Amino acid sequence: MRVASFMDEQSNTFTYVVSDPDTGDAVLIDPVLDLDPAALRVGDAGLRRILAYIDEADLTLRMAIDTHVHADHMSGLATVREMRGVPIAIGSNVHTVQETFKKLLGLPAPFPADGSQWDHRLDDGETLQAGSIAIEAIHTPGHTPACVTYKIGDALFTGDTLFMPDFGTGRCDFPGGSAEALFDSVQRLYQLPDETRVFVGHDYGPGGREPLSETTVGDSKTQNKQLRVDTPREEFVSWRSERDAGLKPPRLIFQALMVNIDAGRLPSPDANGIRYLRLPLNVL
Repeated sequence: MRVASFMDEQSNTFTYVVSDPDTGDAVLIDPVLDLDPAALRVGDAGLRRILAYIDEADLTLRMAIDTHVHADHMSGLATVREMRGVPIAIGSNVHTVQETFKKLLGLPAPFPADGSQWDHRLDDGETLQAGSIAIEAIHTPGHTPACVTYKIGDALFTGDTLFMPDFGTGRCDFPGGSAEALFDSVQRLYQLPDETRVFVGHDYGPGGREPLSETTVGDSKTQNKQLRVDTPREEFVSWRSERDAGLKPPRLIFQALMVNIDAGRLPSPDANGIRYLRLPLNVL
C-alpha cells in the first residue's frame, strides 16, 4: 500500500491517504477541519487540498475513518462524507466516549450516544473492505477507551496510542483513559513483525527536529523512550500517571469533542441561523 501524509500545523495532526497502486482505491484516515479559535471560524481548506491530491493522483476515495474521538481538533469525517458520498467508520466502543461527553456538555436527551452517526463501527479484529483495501481494526484503548489502531497491509495507523520513538505514547488522563490499558495495547502491537510500518497520529518535533510520521514496530520496541518491549508494566503506569497529572488539557478540547462525538458534524443552526458550541466552565 502507498501512504501519503499531510500535517495540520495547528494541532500537529497527521492525516493519511492510503491507496492501492494496482486499483487506485483509497482510504482517508483522521481528516481535520480547519479551526481558527480566535475568530471562531471553521473551514475546510486543508481538507480540500487533500481531496485535490486524491483527484490529481487519479485515486478513488472509498472510505474515511477516525482512529478515535479526537480532543485537539475537529474531525473532517462528516464533511468528507457530505462532499464525496463515502461511508465513515470508527471503533465500536465510541459510544463510551459519547455517553461521557454527552453528560459533561449537557447535550439534550435525543442526542444519540450509540455510535449511529458513523456508517461502520468496527469490533476488535474485524476487517472492513473499502474497495480493494482491507482495513483490520485492533482495539487499542488507553488514550481513550475507544481508540483503534488500523492495520492495512504492512502498515499500522496508531492515532494517539503510539508516537515516534523519541516522543513516546499518548496521554491517558481523559475520562475513561487508562495507563494500564495503554501498556497492554502497545504490547499487542509489539507482537507484530518488526518490519511493520507505524504511522503516528501526531508529531511535535522534539529537540527541534522536523516532524516525522513514520517509524516501525521494531524501532518502537527497542527505542521508544516511554514504552519499550522490555519496559516493566508498573514502571510505565507509574511514570505515565505522574506525567499526565501535570499536563494541561488540550486547548480546544470542548470545541473538538462537541463536534467529534457527532462524527464531525457541526451543531445545527439556531433559529437565527447561527451555530453555537457549548463550553462547560470549571469542570477541568
